[in-house]
This record gives sequence, C-alpha cells and structure tokens, in this order.
Amino acid sequence: MSFQAPKGTFDWLPPRSERVLAVREALVAPLRRAGYGYIETPVFEDTQLFARGVGESTDIVSKEMYTFPDKAGRSLTLRPEGTASVVRAVLQHNLHNGQLPVKLWYSGSQFRYERSQKGRYRHFWQVGAEALGSEDPALDAELIVLAAHGFATVGLKGVRLLINSLGDKTCRPAYRAALQEFLRGLDLDEDTRARIDINPLRVLDDKRPEVRAQLDGAPLVVDHLCAACNAYHEEVRSLLSASGVAFEDDPRLVRGLDYYTRTTFEFVHDGLGSQSAVGGGGRYDGLSEMLGGPPLPSVGWALGVDRTFLAMEAEGLLDESTESRLQVYGVPLGDDARRRMFLLISELREAGVSADMAFGGKGLKGAMKGADRSGAAYALILGERDLAAEAVQVKDLTTAEQTEVPLAQVVDVLKGKVQ
Repeated sequence: MSFQAPKGTFDWLPPRSERVLAVREALVAPLRRAGYGYIETPVFEDTQLFARGVGESTDIVSKEMYTFPDKAGRSLTLRPEGTASVVRAVLQHNLHNGQLPVKLWYSGSQFRYERSQKGRYRHFWQVGAEALGSEDPALDAELIVLAAHGFATVGLKGVRLLINSLGDKTCRPAYRAALQEFLRGLDLDEDTRARIDINPLRVLDDKRPEVRAQLDGAPLVVDHLCAACNAYHEEVRSLLSASGVAFEDDPRLVRGLDYYTRTTFEFVHDGLGSQSAVGGGGRYDGLSEMLGGPPLPSVGWALGVDRTFLAMEAEGLLDESTESRLQVYGVPLGDDARRRMFLLISELREAGVSADMAFGGKGLKGAMKGADRSGAAYALILGERDLAAEAVQVKDLTTAEQTEVPLAQVVDVLKGKVQ
C-alpha cells in the first residue's frame, strides 16, 4: 500500500516550495516595518473558542471544522482561521493591558473541511495581521495599505480591493430587520431560511446562483448606516485614496465570519476563477467581549499564501528557470578524498558558502552529472593525486574552465568568487 496526502491537501516541493517561502516573507515584510510583532498560536484550540468567536451560524462552524475529542474527552478543533486564537492569546496573556493598539502578525496552516477545488483546499496557509485595542479609521486604512503593499511587493498587478461597511450595534439592528423582512419573501431552502433568524448577513454571502439571483433587490447596509459609521467609513476611504490605494465600493460585500463590524474588505484576483479572493478582513469590535474579555475594538486581515501564489502563476510572475541555492558541489574520487571533501564542504558552509557533495561513492562521470544537476556554479574535484599535492581542482560549471587551487586557500578563493 502506498500512502497519499489526504483529499483536499497537497505537498509543497522544491523548488516551488522555496518560492512559496519567499512569497510569505514578501507579504509580511511591510508588517514588520510597521512595528507588528510575530505571534504563534496552537494549531488546535478549545472548540468553543471558534463556535463562539467565529459564529454558530457560519458554514465554518456548522459544516467545515475538524473537531475531535482528545484523550481526556475535551473537544478540540484544528483552527479554521487565525483571529479568534490571536484574541484569545492577547486576553490570556494580558497584552491588552500594555500599549494599545497591540499589533501582531502570524503565519500558519488553517484547516476547513470544504469541497476541494483549485484555490480552495482543506489545509491552507495564511499570513495574517491584527491590530487590537483601538477604534480608529487610520488603523483600518493602515492595515489595508500594508496588505496592498504586500501584494505589490510580489509583483501582482491584477489584485482589486473591494470595500464596504457593515455598521455597528447602533445601526445594524434596523438594517437586520429590513433584510430579514426582504429575505422572508424569497424562495429559499429550509437551511437558508433558518439563517434569516440567526444571522441574515450570511444569506447575502451565499454563492449559489439560485440564491444570488433572488438577492438583486435586497436592502443595502450602506443605506442604513448611522452618522458615526458613515463618517468612519468616509475617513477610511479618504485615507486609502490619499495613500494611492485604489478600491471599489461593494455594497454587497459581507465576509464569512460573524464577528465583523464597520469596515470590511476583500482582495480579489480575476485570474483564479470562482475562488477569486486572495485575502480579506475587517473590523471586529465586539469579538473580545464574545470571548469573555473587556471591550477591545480591533481590525485585522488574512491573506492566502497559496492563493497569492496561484495569482502570481496566472500573471506569469513565476519564472520556471530556478536559481539554485547551491554555489559549490564537491566531487570526491576515492575514500581518502571523500573524507577530506566532507570536511572541506563543512568549512565552506561555515564560511557562508552554500555547498553540497556527491554521496554514495559515485565515479567521476556520475558525480559530475550530479554537479550539473545541482545548479551549482562551481565543482570541486578532489582525487588521490590532488590530495598528495594538497590541492583541489575548481571547475567553473558555466565556462568549463578549470584551475588548481591549494586546499589551504580554496575556502577564501571560493568566497571571493560567489559573493
């Protein structure tokens, strides 16, 4: 029997995996420059953290979570998203009692039991950012600008920013009532009708064509915003415009989580087909209280690393010709030469030169084939005669030019060539 990765998952393999790491680093670089600190939370948490924080009525909680009892019978869940865990950690460790806002970024795997398709996986990788403890439109704008800079850093041109406001506890109830009244008049299945009472915004987020076709005349939240929410939203929009970040107003935009208030946004890319979102987020002013904490108005986002990678592929940004990580490849001929080469390769690595060597006692022809395949710039050939002369042959694998270098000098010579 040969094992395979579970359905809806995949393996990142070199050299693509190296590029994915580079994409992740590029997406988080703007956050580091803005003073966001790294946080890492457990991959699994108490199930109630997500049930309460993400929302019982969401597809994530009702259908998509990987939930299991541990040995002591506690119900645990693999994290389906990052924000609830970050808020839990902030509250548990009293970070909110220090300087506000608390600015954090994270990177890691999330898990959802979804219908797998290109761009939608059951195990996926996100980078995220959260700014907790401040209700300020400049903070919303800052995070959106930092995400836009991240996408620009990786060279993406086709990312569009959609933005909306979902109101707050002052104006949302009146909008909710108007939306419920509208939805009750539609031809909807039983599960969807149940959502009208729990969280009618969920229905607006339904992607099924038969539902979307009926939502044309649905009341819009922007028409029901109170003066404070309207002013807040206008300030976010004007700060984005002043920063040169283009956006589109999308009055139908609702995110798939229950905790959002006011600013909500999504980054989409048209090269990804139906799974067009490459990231998104919004303000979640009531989440801390939902988790038993004090009021802690906050805003955040998550960007899909694998989706960003697919968008880059769609734009032709991923050149298939890969630069090797290796600079030097050792070719030892004979047992004594192999022992000396092993030490020489270690010396090169300690000197900051990336190096590897032929293993398995290959002859000259097989080892040189390995050197060519490795992508290294130089091969070091060491035979019995070279050992006796205390020298090594340095071969330029691009020009095939070969020179003899004393063993005592070869590390310094190669450092000069590759740096």
